[in-house]
Amino acid sequence: MNHDQNFKNLILDYPRQALCFFAAEEARGIAPTTRILPIRQEQLQERLGERFRELDVPLLVEWPDGRREAVLFVVEEESDPRRFSIHRLAHYCLDLAELLDTTRVVPVVIFLRGTATLRELRLGGDRHQYLRFHYLASELASLPAESYLHSDNLVARLNLPNMAYPAARKPDIYGQALRGLLTLEPDPERQAKYVDFIDIYAALDDNEHRVFQERYPDEVQAMSAFAERFTERGLKQGLQQGLEQGKQQGLQQGLQQGLQQGLQQGMQQGLQQGLQQGEAAVLVRLLERKFGVLTEAQRRRIETADAETLLSWSERILTAQSPDEVLR
Repeated sequence: MNHDQNFKNLILDYPRQALCFFAAEEARGIAPTTRILPIRQEQLQERLGERFRELDVPLLVEWPDGRREAVLFVVEEESDPRRFSIHRLAHYCLDLAELLDTTRVVPVVIFLRGTATLRELRLGGDRHQYLRFHYLASELASLPAESYLHSDNLVARLNLPNMAYPAARKPDIYGQALRGLLTLEPDPERQAKYVDFIDIYAALDDNEHRVFQERYPDEVQAMSAFAERFTERGLKQGLQQGLEQGKQQGLQQGLQQGLQQGLQQGMQQGLQQGLQQGEAAVLVRLLERKFGVLTEAQRRRIETADAETLLSWSERILTAQSPDEVLR
């Protein structure tokens, strides 16, 4: 699992909410009128040179009215605290400060699990201290999930499964994270994107899924709507691919009759392919909702099955006790 990329996407999609959650102490002064601009990593590679100094997400916070100097937030996610290097982070912050000609730099480290033992770096001799460097640490696993169950900060709600809570509360934690996504994010594409984020970090088992479905019927219905949308998308993609294939086939034949025949065949193939892809996507989604993550072998069987087989498998979901019983 690429946790770095998951959190980079989250921070780039919701930079203001991310700073308010992960760096609350420094983010209090960020007004709604400020601009938050991500600094592209590609622009830094030539200057920084060494690959290991490229961390996750630098965000530049600017006040358009000029009443305050811009602040650079350097946000790094660490899945394994043992891999964290305060020296590397200090190097990176100094390089960015020099590159952007600023001393207003705020380093932030998100610890997904655990925390680093070294929280401060001091350089000096017997008489003087010449450098003191520390950072803001957001230790997700230490945050009480109960304090954020009804937060209006979407980044906080999405990270509920990464916080501290009793194991028996996991279905409710999952439900409140999903409810936060559906109420705070109006964009259906973003909703579909971050349903997967919640799924990954909640990792409900079969019993927890059943409890969630009983307690959160509205959210379950919304999940079904996502599945239907995936079906429509697969159909459209299949039709488009079929049309393109038909056009190419017709042009190669060089005859009007060949063009018409190719388009017709392409549309039929595209329609069939789209329907099959959509039915397969829905079946995978329903199986994982009920039984948890499928194996690669199970996914391949579903993706390569014909429409009649998919329909037969779909009818078994309600009574089956395992994915293998559905796919037998």
